[in-house]
Amino acid sequence: MYSQNSISGHRRGRPEPTAEMLSGLACLICGTDYRSAPDADARVVSHRDGKQLVACHGVCARMASGSATGLDETPLPLAERMHRHQTNRS
Repeated sequence: MYSQNSISGHRRGRPEPTAEMLSGLACLICGTDYRSAPDADARVVSHRDGKQLVACHGVCARMASGSATGLDETPLPLAERMHRHQTNRS
């Protein structure tokens, strides 16, 4: 299990989220691209600019939100997240 200091240090040391992370298409922590790994268990861990931010269930979700299961919220379907990402890029 990671200590709180380790989690805080990781948060400070990581770069700004990519456009894919901000659109819920990639994990905020490990960068897993859900478009190429549709079986990954994504969890909503936060919101930014009205969008759901997601992370993989378990360690990634814990590092992003403090809970291994993230927020008690169902992520939008991948197809919807992809559509919104394409719409925002246009």
